[in-house]
Amino acid sequence: MPIDEDVTGEEIDKDVRQELLSLPKTLAEDVAKNLVMVARLIDEEPERAYAYSKIALRLASRVAAVREAGGFAAYATQKYSEALAEFRAARRMTGGVELWPVMADCERGLGRPEKALDMAGAPEVNKLDKAGQVEMRLVAAGARRDLDQLDAAIVTLQSPELASSSVQPWTARLRYAYADALLAAGRKDEAREWFAKAVEADRDGSTDASDRLAELDGVDFVDALTEHEVEDEADDEAEAVVDAPDEKAVKVDKVDKVDKVEDVKDIDDFDDVDEVDDIDGVDDVDDVKHKD
Repeated sequence: MPIDEDVTGEEIDKDVRQELLSLPKTLAEDVAKNLVMVARLIDEEPERAYAYSKIALRLASRVAAVREAGGFAAYATQKYSEALAEFRAARRMTGGVELWPVMADCERGLGRPEKALDMAGAPEVNKLDKAGQVEMRLVAAGARRDLDQLDAAIVTLQSPELASSSVQPWTARLRYAYADALLAAGRKDEAREWFAKAVEADRDGSTDASDRLAELDGVDFVDALTEHEVEDEADDEAEAVVDAPDEKAVKVDKVDKVDKVEDVKDIDDFDDVDEVDDIDGVDDVDDVKHKD
């Protein structure tokens, strides 16, 4: 598959670049470029990102970073079984626990929420950093909802991180998940409050909290672009009416080009008798002869 012209391979994280040093230089460069393409496309074009990840895996399947990238690309395309296999492989290679929450979410994707909850209570969770623990809490709450345990999902999300007024990278998503769980449980007023708090924290638009809040408030948005398109279409129609030649004017113009009966070649050149009568020297339509 083609690599974007501006991709050099140097864009990858330095830790990943370090891992690729175990490969021959040319091979390492090829792998790096494919990993850059995965990162570039995974949000907007996950299927293409997945295709690039498969190339990287074919070239360097023994590199943990490559297995991890393959896992995330598969995860983005909802290939949860494949994603889980790649994440497990990467974890075996590194011995780290960073992938534990996303592995648990793969279990959810495979229809095994109970397994995800087991993972949420495993010792590995205690080894996660704050962001990882919040992610694990989100996955566990999702698993509770999968099991229709709405109250338990709400309790799972209640935490110091949720109550904190400081905004962290995970704050908007945590507040959003809490608001959504409250709404699912029929607690609309509380849900509205937390959707509003999610909007305050969502500085990069990672959630649709503002849309959900507007929906609860009964606000309907009109697409500005669509509105302009309607106005432009109306303007075009108005111009078409203005520019359209007047039927009577066309007839008059046709008559003006004929001054005398000798210039008339065919009565069929005219649309009605009135036009013929407007020609000098013609008193009656019978005066007009067909001339070859």
